[in-house]
Amino acid sequence: MKKIPLISFILIATITIISCSDVRRSPGRAYMPDMAYSRAYESYSVTTEEKDSLKRHDIFFSNLPVAGTIKRGEMFPFPLAIDKEGDTANYVASKQIINPITNLDSANMAEADRLFLVNCAICHGTKLDGNGPLYKGGDGPFAAKPATLVGDAKYEAMPAGQMFYSITYGKNKMGSYASQLDTRQRWMVIYYIKSKQAEAKGGTSNVADSTTKK
Repeated sequence: MKKIPLISFILIATITIISCSDVRRSPGRAYMPDMAYSRAYESYSVTTEEKDSLKRHDIFFSNLPVAGTIKRGEMFPFPLAIDKEGDTANYVASKQIINPITNLDSANMAEADRLFLVNCAICHGTKLDGNGPLYKGGDGPFAAKPATLVGDAKYEAMPAGQMFYSITYGKNKMGSYASQLDTRQRWMVIYYIKSKQAEAKGGTSNVADSTTKK
């Protein structure tokens, strides 16, 4: 009779060891799994391959904003698309678009100055004279002199909208800066350039766009 408790103990111990040796990784069936396990994804974080994988499971996820919408606080997008190769219709039409920024306080002007130095001065120079580090008076790695934004009548007469088109889509040797500067930042940089042009002529720096609708 004493063997029964011993056998029972051995049996229980064996079952316990076997059950603990195989850690269960699956929770089994879950009621309403979409509520238990979120399928949320950060915008712009899902690759094309991941989206294709989700589609195979009937999950149709788009990480792009709804067409025609803009984020809260963002300025309205530029209304003109990039011209097709060989066409200049929208580039010419951009002359009619006026800078929506009509004034910048000292803090925002300082930020516009910083944005210009970070993104533009390497080519156009800190003095906007086209003599940035890439040109360096002809001794730099870039052979062609960048545009002289202050001191060249061509660029001083260029409307703000046309500048925005060029910054957004690129023009000649200059590539697009749409990924580096958002809409407001691009208009801020243009306001800064126009202000420097006005200052060079002895005018006020508080000028949104002195050359529109040419």
